[in-house]
Amino acid sequence: MTLSHELWQANADLARASLEHPFVQGIGRGDLPRERFAYYVGQDAFYLEAFARAYTIASAKAPDWEAFELLHAMVDGVLAERKLHESYAAEWGITIHQVEPGPTTRRYTDFLLATAWSHNTGLTMVAMLPCMRLYAFLGQELARDGIPDHSYRRWIETYADPGIMELVEQIEQLVNRYASPTPLVHTTYRYAMECERDFFQAAWAEAGA
Repeated sequence: MTLSHELWQANADLARASLEHPFVQGIGRGDLPRERFAYYVGQDAFYLEAFARAYTIASAKAPDWEAFELLHAMVDGVLAERKLHESYAAEWGITIHQVEPGPTTRRYTDFLLATAWSHNTGLTMVAMLPCMRLYAFLGQELARDGIPDHSYRRWIETYADPGIMELVEQIEQLVNRYASPTPLVHTTYRYAMECERDFFQAAWAEAGA
């Protein structure tokens, strides 16, 4: 079993908790309150900026040219995802520029950037992989019986797309190549998964605060 697969299996409880969260289930059914999704879009746009920066830092520390090129290419994928958020903003009248990050968002982005600055490329990929792997899982699960025709259809389509799994597999290759099954690797991955679960909870709870 590869390290990336081992980490995913060890944290299946958190993946399932995210899938079963009322925020995610609301997206799946199409009845998630608009204000909660609007809050999420703004916070996720802020998060994606940190995610792109973490990729850039990791690429600067890349141990070989192949990893350097791959990590730089992945930044383009993050920028494309942020374009999706900008289209939501235009369509729904959501302001994503100059977003004030909530405490849950800040905790997650601070963790990502601190890991990228303080550790090697392998551990940074371990911290970043849960986001991509989890969203691919959520998209696939929500689309299992077909993609419904409602306001959140595009969100489900985006993360159910096979292209997402291709990106996931690229990050997994970096994890398998440059990280080792140490206690720090396991705790880093689980912390990122916890941050993902808490991100949905914050969008569910803080939007109405």
